[in-house]
Amino acid sequence: MSSSQTVQRGRLRIIGGEWKKHLIRFNGGAGLRPTPDSVRETLFNWLSPTIFNSECLDLFAGSGALGFEAASRGARTVTLVEMHKTCCLQLKETKTLLDAQQVITHCAEALDWVTSCTRQFDIVFVDPPFRTGLVDRSLRRLNHHGLLKPQARIYVECAVDEVPSIPEGWTLLRQKQAGQVSYRLYLNNPDASDTRDLGGFT
Repeated sequence: MSSSQTVQRGRLRIIGGEWKKHLIRFNGGAGLRPTPDSVRETLFNWLSPTIFNSECLDLFAGSGALGFEAASRGARTVTLVEMHKTCCLQLKETKTLLDAQQVITHCAEALDWVTSCTRQFDIVFVDPPFRTGLVDRSLRRLNHHGLLKPQARIYVECAVDEVPSIPEGWTLLRQKQAGQVSYRLYLNNPDASDTRDLGGFT
């Protein structure tokens, strides 16, 4: 979710789970683009076999649309990382409003945070500002620093003219396009001899 210095005020709705129809209000840059409802609905349909009790990371959290949606649908923990202070404050307010005790917020630069993180995650959302090179850098760093559990799902949202460079061992599970946005779901290091836990993607 990209952002700039110009403040934009908006709101969106959580579309499923415990907090369905609750509003998320956000203040951010003029370039802040929360993932649209239709895309979120498709994404969380893809993730429905694996979201419950998962540990999730929303790496460029922005409005928190993806992270709070994951928490609403039963994720055990959701870590939100966002570098812009205005967005960070709004994320903390939303967490308080929803009493989302499973949500953890970090006001930090995403790549630096990944480098210092010692945790692993089941699901990672990567939705940085478009055409900045941050998609490829994020995926390499997530992979290199071991933040992905075996069988982790990685969601990537980018401009249609951006083609992510995927680390060795990842498998593309799903991909779609909505206007000028493309979105993909990958699986980390699948065991070709055991497809029992591919979350319905075999």
